[in-house]
Amino acid sequence: MTPVNPVNPVNPVNREETPLTETPDRPGTTGPYNAAMRRPTLRDVADGAGVHPATASRALNHATLHLVNQDTAERVRRVARSLGYQANTAARSLKTARSSSVGLVLPDLMNPLFPPIARGVEDVLDEAGYSAWIVNTDNDPAREAAAVETMLGRNVEGFIFATARLEHPLIERLAAADTPVVLVNRRLGRADVPSVTSDDAVGVAMAVQHLVELGHERIAHLAGPQDLSTGVARLRAFRQALQDHGLEDPAERRVACRAWSEEAGAEGAATLFDSGAEFSAVLAGNDLLALGCYDVLSARGLRCPEDVSVVGFNDMPFIDKFSPPLTSVRIPHYEIGAEAARLLLEEVRQPGRHPRSVVLPLTLRVRGSTAPRR
Repeated sequence: MTPVNPVNPVNPVNREETPLTETPDRPGTTGPYNAAMRRPTLRDVADGAGVHPATASRALNHATLHLVNQDTAERVRRVARSLGYQANTAARSLKTARSSSVGLVLPDLMNPLFPPIARGVEDVLDEAGYSAWIVNTDNDPAREAAAVETMLGRNVEGFIFATARLEHPLIERLAAADTPVVLVNRRLGRADVPSVTSDDAVGVAMAVQHLVELGHERIAHLAGPQDLSTGVARLRAFRQALQDHGLEDPAERRVACRAWSEEAGAEGAATLFDSGAEFSAVLAGNDLLALGCYDVLSARGLRCPEDVSVVGFNDMPFIDKFSPPLTSVRIPHYEIGAEAARLLLEEVRQPGRHPRSVVLPLTLRVRGSTAPRR
């Protein structure tokens, strides 16, 4: 095979059609690249593929790939792989003020419901050529603000927030500045901030209906923190469901837990039992609170579901492996993350588009923690 002329490696008149040739110093690869001298550049890829650098750039960028015909794009990618070429995303970001990245702000990475959401976000972003900067804030507003400021300095193109505080001035400021923002698991009062939520009221109603059909009339509730929108919404839905069934709703059967954690659930369950309230079933605001209830039942020599039936909320991974397997309202966490990423990409690509929000349906997974009232 005739070696490439290092001075004129391609035909300047018809760069798209020039066939690939091998480099003399790297048999089996293309372009005038010498690995011992320097890292490969976009120009090396373009020369090796016989195209203009602008064409090579479009072929290697998910956002502009559709502008290049399929054969040319595959040729460019093949050359890039053979040369070990990596795009300089930092330089591209400085030049265009676009980083093809978004910020995913999570309040607690230890909470099992967030990894599936993050996976859904990443899978959709990856298909679009975007990546996610994932930060854990531990529900600390100062830490959250610092992380957002850092990501804005890195030209992230928008944010997905999984925080659920009732008052959230940071999100308000970002929305007011027209920064693309999507919320998951919660909504703001303003309609111009898109969100992806589950129909919590329907989920709570399904859980209460299930317990009523089993003969339970005295149902207690371990509510989530009342400074978080999900805790408030699920408590409100619980009280409404009791009213719909004509059941009593004494205050001693409702305990607001300080956090969405197993420890806080155990504290709340202990308060329920110590109050002297009579109940045969507990609907917990999430699965971790339900597991805390399991701990107290075991410590007090009570059995689930023989003595007390327990229902959780979220259907987090591995909840079916506990003893007994937990009946729980299933939230489609992966789908929530995926849909949030789609909404954010819409916001980024079509800034003038009217924002839309999505509400996803829930299902009840009945397992061994609920049984007919004795």
